[in-house]
Amino acid sequence: MSTIPATPSAATVPPVTQDPAPPPAARPRRGLNANSPWFPYLLVFPLALILFGYVVQPMFATFAESVGVDGVANYTEFVTGSGVARSALLTSLGISAASVLLCGIVGVAMAFLLKRFSFPGRRLIEAIILVPAALPPLIGAISFQLLYSETGILPRGLQQLLGTENPVLPFTGIAGVLVVHTFTMYPFFYLAASAALVGMDPSVEEAAYNLGASRVRVWRTVLLPMLTPALVSASLLVFMTSLASYTAPLLFGVDRTMTMQIYINRTNGDLPMASTYASVLAVASVLFLLGMRWYEGRRSYRSQSKGVASHRREITNPFGKWLALLASVLATMVLLAPVATIALVAFSRDGSWTTEVIPSEYTTANFVTIFSDPGAYRPILNSLQMSLLATVGCVVVGVLIAYAVRRLDFRGRGLLDVAVMLAWALPGTVVAINLISAFSTGNAFSFGQVLIGTFWIMPLAYFVRFLPLVFRSSSATLAQIDPSLEEAARNLGAPWWRAFGTVTLRLMLPGVLAGALLAFVNGVGEFVASVLIYTSETAPISVEINNRMYSFEVGTAAAYGMLQVVLIFVVMVFSGRLQNGGRATREAAKWTA
Repeated sequence: MSTIPATPSAATVPPVTQDPAPPPAARPRRGLNANSPWFPYLLVFPLALILFGYVVQPMFATFAESVGVDGVANYTEFVTGSGVARSALLTSLGISAASVLLCGIVGVAMAFLLKRFSFPGRRLIEAIILVPAALPPLIGAISFQLLYSETGILPRGLQQLLGTENPVLPFTGIAGVLVVHTFTMYPFFYLAASAALVGMDPSVEEAAYNLGASRVRVWRTVLLPMLTPALVSASLLVFMTSLASYTAPLLFGVDRTMTMQIYINRTNGDLPMASTYASVLAVASVLFLLGMRWYEGRRSYRSQSKGVASHRREITNPFGKWLALLASVLATMVLLAPVATIALVAFSRDGSWTTEVIPSEYTTANFVTIFSDPGAYRPILNSLQMSLLATVGCVVVGVLIAYAVRRLDFRGRGLLDVAVMLAWALPGTVVAINLISAFSTGNAFSFGQVLIGTFWIMPLAYFVRFLPLVFRSSSATLAQIDPSLEEAARNLGAPWWRAFGTVTLRLMLPGVLAGALLAFVNGVGEFVASVLIYTSETAPISVEINNRMYSFEVGTAAAYGMLQVVLIFVVMVFSGRLQNGGRATREAAKWTA
């Protein structure tokens, strides 16, 4: 039996209504429209202008200065026969290449031992192995001069102990420079190789051993190829830093290097010749950068296996354990000796340390002087002010460039990335000569003012030199942030600047602050560029240390150095804690998983 649906009554029939009116058109948002095809160029144009005005254009100015009246004659010295210029270039390149080799051997060996083996004293070495990274370049060189030179503590101590006529095993000349470079720069290789070894799949290495390969062949065909990206990155840093080294050649008497010749010619008033040296040094740095990138890009270094990270092997041999413990104690003494030397000499009385092995008179007057005497306190204030100003500029420009390179699609993005890293490839002496050539007269980028001889040229030099630190740190952090978080905020009606400031920038903050702290610390310890452009009123701590050393006020110079070291240690600890704040970025990634 079927049922017939009842006919709906009039009361149940919905009334006929007109079509609903369309919603009113959304009002255009005020401010920057991130969806506009012109938005990337509106954001990038002022950033590109800053890079051109303070990085690229000064390079052109230096080259123009070098090819002035005697330009042909200046460059001829580098391509004909022998001479100071050619000798300086070959010496600098040789020292840099040797520094890369020595730092690579020490850094990779330490990384392999600490990450692959467990032995007595390992934790102690891991805790202090990065101590050299906390030493400013000038302080590191001075500490080695006080320790290992002909008048140093160790050669004099051995001379007195053994009763010899001359100091025993002193480091002088190029040997002294290489020792300083190896000690202060091996952390570049250690950090890069450690990260690569921790993430390396041990099954690849085990498979090679199971197929009958020897340890030497496994190192040559498996480990080293897998470490190639890390080794290339560390080699770039060491080579650039060595090529830019000024303090070690200065203190160990190696005057035929490019940086020393730049300083000598600049001091003698021969700016065209100094510009020639700077141009050649810049070309050498950029060519090495391009060559290493080409070498790294020739092949892929990714492992296709999916094993787990390797575990440390326990040293079970009793003799091996005692040998490892002895080596750990020796390594600890070597690593802490430079800092201990600076601390010891900081409390010595100026002029009291002459022929003794260690200072004979001690006092706290050095620290009292630099904090109470206005003239002695000025370098500290100068360094803090100039570094802070430069850091603020690095943060503003570096964060925006990192955002543009990572998140925006526009023509010339690769050139923007290269331009911001170009300053990192240039030695500090070259950056200083570039700024001297560009801003000895007024131009549009200096608002018609001459900047050389003023306060502002110093923070500008720090800004140019350390902008890549903030840029790279911000870019790496931004790569871990899901773009959909910012897009969600914009879809909810927030303008671009608000979505960027309240979402993206807040999640980037740990990386930005870490880069900013690195820039600030490097600015406080900067010496290579400062020594060419400072005035008596704008001398930073590093220049004051150098001047005090030449005035035989070794105790006061060491006291300044201890302040720098303590400040850097504090900032490193604070920066390490900020890295833990990166958990906010990882948590944010889970929101969209």
